[in-house]
Formats: sequence, C-alpha cells, structure tokens
Amino acid sequence: MIHRSLFAIIFALTSTLAFAHGEGQHVLGTVTTIDQTRLEIKTQKGAIVELQLNKQTRFKEKGNPKGTNRPAVGDRVVVETVEDNKVLTATEVHFATAKKVLQKNAQ
Repeated sequence: MIHRSLFAIIFALTSTLAFAHGEGQHVLGTVTTIDQTRLEIKTQKGAIVELQLNKQTRFKEKGNPKGTNRPAVGDRVVVETVEDNKVLTATEVHFATAKKVLQKNAQ
C-alpha cells in the first residue's frame, strides 16, 4: 500500500513538472534585428527565425543576469519560446555580447 501511494505521488509530481515546462522550444543563434516588439535570429544553419517580444519577455546577460540590458545585433543568444497560432514569442532571452565574446577569445 505504501509503495502504491509513493508511486502515485511521484507520478503526480513528475507530470506536473513536465506540464509546467510547456510546449516551448529553444532558438540558438546570432541577433540580426531587434526592436521593442520583435527579434530576428540567424541560426547556425543559416535560417532566420522571427520571434515576438512582449512585456513579459525577460533578458539575461551572461555575467550580469540581473541587469536590464538587451541584446544587440551580433550578440549570440539562446531564446526560450512559446508558440501560439504559429507565432513564436520569446519568454526568456539569454545572451552574451559580441564584444565580450571577442575579448575572451583574444586572450
């Protein structure tokens, strides 16, 4: 009886965590265009992916995750997205500025 209860609890928690992650996808690449409402990324395969930005989109700069900076053209990004009616919306944008990446590689 205890084993069944323990199994039921584990199953319930696991399914909740899986559901909480959602149907989003990750987009990796380099910023080609950014403004207040959209972000375009060129992936490593050369495809251009357009993402919508909104007030809930969070930006996290490498080395300064609590800063308020946004990525710029040329910055490398990893973006967590959600899809609604075939439109990708960025929920979280992790980025490293191109200048810092170049400086680190030069050392």
